[in-house]
Amino acid sequence: MMGVIPELISEQADFVTGHQLPSGAIPWYRDGIIDPWDHIECAIALDLAERHEEARKAYQWLKKVQNPDGSWYSAYVDGHAEDLLKDANFISYTATGVWYHYLFTRDLDFLREMWPVAERGIDFSLTLQQPTGEFYWAYDGQGKPWPGALIAGSSCIWQSLQSGLKSAELLGIRRPDWHDAGERLARVIRECPELFDRHGEDAQHFATSWFYPVLAGVLEGKAAKEHIFRRWDDFVVDGWGCKCVSTAPWVTVAETCELVMALCLIGEADTAATLMRWILQFRDPAGGFRTGIKLPEELIWPEEKNTWTSAGVIMAASALALIGGKSLD
Repeated sequence: MMGVIPELISEQADFVTGHQLPSGAIPWYRDGIIDPWDHIECAIALDLAERHEEARKAYQWLKKVQNPDGSWYSAYVDGHAEDLLKDANFISYTATGVWYHYLFTRDLDFLREMWPVAERGIDFSLTLQQPTGEFYWAYDGQGKPWPGALIAGSSCIWQSLQSGLKSAELLGIRRPDWHDAGERLARVIRECPELFDRHGEDAQHFATSWFYPVLAGVLEGKAAKEHIFRRWDDFVVDGWGCKCVSTAPWVTVAETCELVMALCLIGEADTAATLMRWILQFRDPAGGFRTGIKLPEELIWPEEKNTWTSAGVIMAASALALIGGKSLD
């Protein structure tokens, strides 16, 4: 790794662990909520930063608070559920985190310990898959499915299915139903994008809806590259980064970091490094990164610095280092 990358990773890992609770939970910020997806994102980042014990504690917290049906709620505060919604993407993502923890540590015993947790999570999420392959977003607090699929969430679920299948194979377990579910999901993402983001949520304006099929690995090669650059000008602001929403002038560090990772996957290392350099201006000497900036006023917003933004920085910097040590100097 070159340039500021090692220092950046260590510094941001310190910021994340500085917010981790004794239970292992990682809130957004002090006294903030804990949502399972961002909690896992932080755990993956901690493994990348070689903070394996802290990552392990994060997964053990998930094991402790998992619901009997295999789900997690969408938000917790002080160990108690704050939002009773059950998001299919949030719930299945444990399988991705657990698999990556194994790749970083080669701790087969811990993979065996966490397998039932990840398995129950994926099995719960599968109850939201539709006959055409896409996954409805969530069950509300009354247990009613929200009748619509988000392409960002469904793409991430596909990645979690692949991670779960890799864990299963290593453990000598067969889950052909997961394989079939993944095949149907990939096909509908690639061939029927009209089945997503069509129930009034207007999610095609979100950057995650744009790049997640590439970031998750559903789209690859030429198709992935064409997909990214088709809407590049809708989201990327030169000198700043990636907007969270194409229709609003708010550039966010987390979305820019995820775009950096997607660019690394399609061989656009130089472009990825350029975006990474742009976001270094949001680095706070006191720790962490600013969430984003409103343009053209150049107004930092919001004031809070959250853990999952720092996790995104760790992941993006690690991706750049992995593909060739791109300097950020």
